[in-house]
Amino acid sequence: MASTAHSDREGSSRGLRATRLGARPGAAYSALIARVANQRLPTPLRGLAYRAFARAVGANLGETELPLDQYPSLGDFFARKLRDGARSIDPAPDAVISPCDGVLAARGTAVDGAMIQAKGLDYFLHDLVADDRLAAALTGGEYATIYLSPRDYHRVHAPVAGRILRYDYLPGTLWPVNQWATARREGLLVRNERCVIHLDADDIGPVAIVMVGAMGVGNISLSAAPESRTFRGTRERKTIDFGDAPRRVARGDELGAFRLGSTVVLVFPPDKVTLAGELGTHLRFGERMGRLVSGGGGGA
Repeated sequence: MASTAHSDREGSSRGLRATRLGARPGAAYSALIARVANQRLPTPLRGLAYRAFARAVGANLGETELPLDQYPSLGDFFARKLRDGARSIDPAPDAVISPCDGVLAARGTAVDGAMIQAKGLDYFLHDLVADDRLAAALTGGEYATIYLSPRDYHRVHAPVAGRILRYDYLPGTLWPVNQWATARREGLLVRNERCVIHLDADDIGPVAIVMVGAMGVGNISLSAAPESRTFRGTRERKTIDFGDAPRRVARGDELGAFRLGSTVVLVFPPDKVTLAGELGTHLRFGERMGRLVSGGGGGA
């Protein structure tokens, strides 16, 4: 059953704003990992290295788009695309699909804007998206948090069809976001660097798709936007607004990619979507994780 967060921790959550977060833990480590991940490997060593990595973490090499020796670096291998036919998109018109591979870490309703990070730890929608208007539109709606581990396919796709209005890059820390860390550090998902994708979904309205960075994630890439590392040095919020020419996406279209595993948070408007799934379930991109309550909106 879905969990529902409550708002009695609002005062403490408001203290987690970026201006009070201090130093960015993991920045040096993440920079080192990024350098290693972007280092070109000699062609004869690539297959050996990637197969060893896949054995260690459980990655499925049968789904890779290209032969292993065509991925110049570990970062390129992490952000690999799937081969044709590796996945299918749920065809039901009312389906809300999983936007990525990963474990369903949290699910619930953002009552008064409160959301569950882990048992006993809440955070707030306003802090996550850093946008008053968007937070107000989504308060009371259903949300889901999906954790991507190193074993997973690392690209992120549209859970429903609609128009991308803008991207917001929000600077932050680089804490780990695995289960151990999220159960122990309050407000982790609103502390970390993240990109908020504003989607105007067909028939249901505003949807937030939040790609959260983490320790070791050297980069978040977005379709039709600079990579997150382009902005990281400034530690300033950056917005890319598509204005009068929003980008049309069908359900399942690619939105971006992580260079390493991290987290995706989906937030829907109230009374428009019903999400399902047991916590701890491993989701695969394209499979149904919920349904639209009204209208269609899932197609191209």
